[in-house]
Amino acid sequence: MYLIVGLGNPGPQYERTFHNCGFEAVTAAARLAGAGPVRNKCRALLAEAFVGGEKVIFAKPQTYMNLSGESIREIIAYYGIPLTNVVVIYDDYDLPLGWIRIRAKGTGGSHNGMRNVVALLGTKEVARIRIGIRPENPTMPLLDYVLSSRAKDEQILIPAFNAAAQAALEFAGGTDAEMLAMKYNTVKESAQGG
Repeated sequence: MYLIVGLGNPGPQYERTFHNCGFEAVTAAARLAGAGPVRNKCRALLAEAFVGGEKVIFAKPQTYMNLSGESIREIIAYYGIPLTNVVVIYDDYDLPLGWIRIRAKGTGGSHNGMRNVVALLGTKEVARIRIGIRPENPTMPLLDYVLSSRAKDEQILIPAFNAAAQAALEFAGGTDAEMLAMKYNTVKESAQGG
């Protein structure tokens, strides 16, 4: 069994903000996998599908971003999912807008949601897919920016959501996170000229 989690904030006021990129990507992954109906369990919106014969849980924690680890820990405990089968998708201001970066493990960096996940799971050994949200010319404070509307940047972000979704499904299909990093990180970086 696998768990694909997208980080974000619940509620309509946050729906189209940069901080909800993880929610968008997990929604795209669930749609691609043909996931069943959404239900509320373990303080998250959950849907299920089978990918390559394996059951996959798609989750959007409803605990708000900075407490995401609480819900994820509950889901893992309830379903008995090994940490090696968990991938977390979230926005990353340290990456240029639209870039994808995949890692098999690491700290939470400057992202409070991922820091909470690492702290509550008690390990850095959690795969993650980061979606870059940093604009070329930042003009507002970080907190204001991540909670601002991303509507004008959707044409750049939608391909990133889809790439993150596809990478997450490949992870759930048994592809190692390091292999995914080689595939997706390189493609995105060369596409951006970096």
